[in-house]
Amino acid sequence: MTAPNAPPTTTTTTQAYGESWYWDNRYAHDPSTFDWYQKYPSLAPLLRLYFPPTPHHPILVVGCGNSAFSEGLVDDGYDEVVNIDISSVVIEAMQKKYANRPQLKYMKMDVRNMSAFDTRSFSAVIDKGTLDSLLCGHNSRQNAGKMLEEVWRVLKDKGVYILITYGSPAYRLPLLKDLSWTIKLHVIEKLASGNSSHQTTDITCPIPLDVNGGSVEGAVGMKADVHYIYVCIKVCWL
Repeated sequence: MTAPNAPPTTTTTTQAYGESWYWDNRYAHDPSTFDWYQKYPSLAPLLRLYFPPTPHHPILVVGCGNSAFSEGLVDDGYDEVVNIDISSVVIEAMQKKYANRPQLKYMKMDVRNMSAFDTRSFSAVIDKGTLDSLLCGHNSRQNAGKMLEEVWRVLKDKGVYILITYGSPAYRLPLLKDLSWTIKLHVIEKLASGNSSHQTTDITCPIPLDVNGGSVEGAVGMKADVHYIYVCIKVCWL
């Protein structure tokens, strides 16, 4: 997995992205704040479109790391943001950092097993690179499946899973379509600044999506330097 300003990686390193020891070691040696892929201001218009700030509608941020993203959510009016990460090192650091922000809760948890949460607990789940991390490691398809099943389970009916990823539809739709979602696709340019004012495309406009994702290349270009945003709305069949 690559991201703006990310440290150099090797195949061996990326294969460890699903392991707690890797992240504990990384955060112990580099505690500086880091946002994977995009910062909050660049994604805020899309988040407000699909789930505007509403009292008592909890949001789950998976693989939160030491990102300032969730702080941005709270500053924007979201009043209950639960953050989980597999690293005890970063969770302890974030608990101390935000001890005076009751809207922010940090818990050590593996996204593949979120049994501490009841079914249908959250109105939205936000994922900036966590699924991508699991797909870099061993047993990638199995681990990705476990994660997505848990995300679907903890979402309320018609809840929204926001997946920000470098993965194009050809690679991500087969994973997502194993579960009952209504899926919309948006794209956002890769900008290290995360400054939405520099975007040349409207993040709130969905990209036409056919069953295989083939229409995307025509809409954004063959070599477009973008992150893909899959908006997955939970469908429950009665």
